[in-house]
Amino acid sequence: MNVCAIIAAAGRGTRMNSPMNKQFLELGNKSILAHTLEKFDHCPDIDCIDIIVPQEWLLYVAENIVDKFSISKVRKIVVGGATRQQSVFAALKAIDENIRYVAIHDAVRPLLPPDLLLEVLHRGMETGAAILAVPVRDSLKKISNGKVEHTLDRSSIWQAQTPQVFERSLIVLAHEQALRDQYFSADDSALVERLGHPVYVVESNFMNFKITIPKDLELATSLITEVE
Repeated sequence: MNVCAIIAAAGRGTRMNSPMNKQFLELGNKSILAHTLEKFDHCPDIDCIDIIVPQEWLLYVAENIVDKFSISKVRKIVVGGATRQQSVFAALKAIDENIRYVAIHDAVRPLLPPDLLLEVLHRGMETGAAILAVPVRDSLKKISNGKVEHTLDRSSIWQAQTPQVFERSLIVLAHEQALRDQYFSADDSALVERLGHPVYVVESNFMNFKITIPKDLELATSLITEVE
């Protein structure tokens, strides 16, 4: 085995205003998480999948998602921590030693285009660290006390997405160093940047948006209906 996908599905998703964690909400005919898992299960360059979930959802994910939808590449379901960084580190520590590369992906980005997945995988395997990202479209303002301080130059500003692909030894080292330094970030590539290792960018697109609020789910539902 060479490449393992780590699917981060341990978040609570409070901005969704739902009693159920957003990754388990229905999107079309199956859960958001099921759609995401299928993208990686069908990718020829992914050898295995590890899923990070809350403790109370372990059995549900195993029986009602992995088994029900025949997600054949799932090897482990890992209990998440209090933060995303803790959750990903737990998955990294549980990963098989023969894995050379990892692709870390948000469970709530279910519309990831297969061609972009392959492109960022190949870039990450070539360079050791690669992410999907999109250039910022709108003007950016730095605000202080309700007033604009100045306008930022958006030409070099991009929004990071997932999957983020790393050589396993590199991302493990980055997480270990962050833990020693008590440095916290919801973005794995930021931890690699701290080591001085270059992180390369593959330009992504609108379809790979993150479902965060109810309007996002409405949009994803309309789009999933078109592509299925």
